[in-house]
Order: sequence, then C-alpha cells, then structure tokens
Amino acid sequence: MTKAKESEKNLQPEISIGMIGHVDHGKTTLVERLSGKWTDTHSEEKKRGITIRLGYADTVFVKTKDGYTTELEAKKSKIRYEIIKKVSFIDAPGHETLMATMLSGAAIMDGALLLISANENCPQPQTREHLMALELIGIKNMIIVQNKIDLVSKEEVLKNYQQIKEFVKGTMAEKAPIIPVSAQHNINISYLIEAVCENFKTPKRDFDKDPIMLIARSFDINKPGMEYKDLVGGVLGGALKHGKFKVGDEIEISPGMKIEEKGKSFYRPIKTKIASIVSGGEKFKEITPGGSMGVLTELDPFLVKSDTLAGNIAGYSGKLPPVHNTLKLKPTLIKRVVGIKEDVEVLPIAKDELIVINVNSSVTVGQVVNISKGVVSLNLKLPIVASKEDRFALSRRVGSRWRLIGVGELV
Repeated sequence: MTKAKESEKNLQPEISIGMIGHVDHGKTTLVERLSGKWTDTHSEEKKRGITIRLGYADTVFVKTKDGYTTELEAKKSKIRYEIIKKVSFIDAPGHETLMATMLSGAAIMDGALLLISANENCPQPQTREHLMALELIGIKNMIIVQNKIDLVSKEEVLKNYQQIKEFVKGTMAEKAPIIPVSAQHNINISYLIEAVCENFKTPKRDFDKDPIMLIARSFDINKPGMEYKDLVGGVLGGALKHGKFKVGDEIEISPGMKIEEKGKSFYRPIKTKIASIVSGGEKFKEITPGGSMGVLTELDPFLVKSDTLAGNIAGYSGKLPPVHNTLKLKPTLIKRVVGIKEDVEVLPIAKDELIVINVNSSVTVGQVVNISKGVVSLNLKLPIVASKEDRFALSRRVGSRWRLIGVGELV
C-alpha cells in the first residue's frame, strides 16, 4: 500500500448511493460519519431536524492495515492507505410528506443504504414504503444498516435484527447484508464501509451516448453584497445518466422555463454554456456518470434559484428525449397501500383521478382523461422529459397523503 499521491486528489465518484429510511433513523448523521459533511444545510432543515431537500456528499473509501475507513480519517491518523473507491451519497428525506423528493433522488442512485433504527419496531410505515419504492424504481443493490445499536440492549438488537429479516423476506432486499452500527458513536463503521466496497460494484457506463443530466437541484451561489465583477452564473446539481460533459459544452435544459404570453403559458428550453464542473469539492474539465455533481453555467442566477430548474434534464441541443404534456402509461399496481398501518387495497386507477408521477428527477401531477385496454391517458400539470426506457412511479392520495401505488411504462 502506498500513501495517496497528490494526483489522486482529483478522483471522480464512480457510484451514487442513496441514504434511505424512516425519518429520524440517523441518515444525515451516518452521511456525516462517512463523509465529514452535514447535508442538512437548508434553514428549515436545521430548525426542524429533518431532511427536506436532497443532500449530497462525496467521500473516498480506503483500506489500511487496520481495515476499511475514509481517506479523511486515514489522513487524520497519518497512516498509509490504499484508495478503494470514491462514492457519492444522496441523503433523501424520510418524512412521509416528502416521498416525491425521495423518489426523485432514487432516479440517480446506483445502490442504497436502507437505515432501520434498532430502538424501534421494524418495519415503521415509511420504512416499508421506502423499500417498496426502491423495488419499484429498480434499485437492486442494497445494504441494510441497523443503526442506533448503542441505545438498546444486546437482546433488543437481536430481536430487532430478526424483525428486519422477517420484514425483507420475499423482497429484493432478502439477501442484502445487515450491518449493525452506531453512527453517533462510530461503532462498526469500518465493517459498513467494507460491505459497501464489496457489494456495490461500479456499473458499466456508456460514455459514447449523448449526455443526459438529471437535474435534482438548482441554485445561486452568489452572496449578498458581492461585487458585480465577482458574480457567477447559476448552478445545476444532479448526476449524469450517461455520456459525459466537458467545460465549454453548450447545453440545452428542457422543458425549461415557464413563459406567459398573450394569456397563454408554455415552456421554452434554455440554452447555456458550462463554465465549470465540480464534484466532491474538486474541479473537473470533464465529468462522467457515477456521482453527484454541480455544473456552473452562464445562466442568470435568478433563473436557477430555489431549485427552479429541479426536475429538468440537460444535454446537447436536439439530442434530448421528448417533452410530454400528456402521457399514455401502462400501469403495474401493487396489491396493498404501503406507508400506513391499515390494510388498504390498491384499487384500479379511475377516470378523472389525480396521479402524482415521478420520472427521472421530475415530479408532476396528471389527471386521468381516458382508460382503454389497460392503458391510462393523463393530462399533465407540469411537462416532463422522458423516454420509453424510463420508469414512472405512480402515487395517489390516500387519506391526507400521497401514497405509492405502482409504476408505469410509456406506451
């Protein structure tokens, strides 16, 4: 093993991992333990102690003579290490009212850590809903993290472990490793890192395809009172689905901005140029799929502030999937509503019903206008950009909440 060289500093993330689980099960604390970054940076998040928006943090996992750890910890301890892989974490909201945000994050995940708290009975309603969502969206790589083992006795940890095993039986997570940890007290974190390195293989990427970036965040990084000459353009946050971006590339953002003209509203694509690319605090001249990234553009910062462009897709002009104002979907529905304690059957989709649709990093509401031969036609409140290869997550209002009921394929 050799000590990391300076040239290894500009390492691109090779895989995106979602941090998924019930509210207050320790997702953000675990991200901080693994990356050194606290991802709840929004003012309301700090005030309420929950994740509202998608958070991002990159880290480099390494191996030392004592086992697996992070590059940050190895440097602190001044020990020799071998770099294993750089990963990008996506901290998704656990609260039931923020399910759409979690599904938007799932679109850019290669794998997921499903957090389950050892000091509560398993499964909690949102734990069940999140596992179902990961299955429906097609996230196959999963590790279950049994967190907060410091809060209960050994017997209770074992009882909770058995509950987890029973809960995932017959699901895609049935054979997923279960790693007991305490994120707060740094217990078994080394074993968790080892499990991530061994179980989450880097997917094959297609660098030759035209680039498609799923935009999950958009924001203005200029500070109040800055000099005009120091101002920079708006930033797009998200991940590349395939292809690659280079500094200087001219890109198109679709469906773009809402325009009001002569009493009518429509969306117009936005064209801009990539000024710089940042991933994990490092600047890159070229970026490929594998982790979250920030793209600094030449756009007026006003156009991107407060996630205005979240849900859009960026790529080369004329090379993007089509914009849809209407959809024809063939739905596959689950049998029971998840996320609630009651046993409620999922009824067939009905005409005039409102359905929340998640695809890629976008979310919209569709009204059912026709149902024929198993195909549901919807008029959309907000346009989306999608292709036939994409998977559409479908939710309906059950009581006072939107609940996941199935997936749909574009017809």
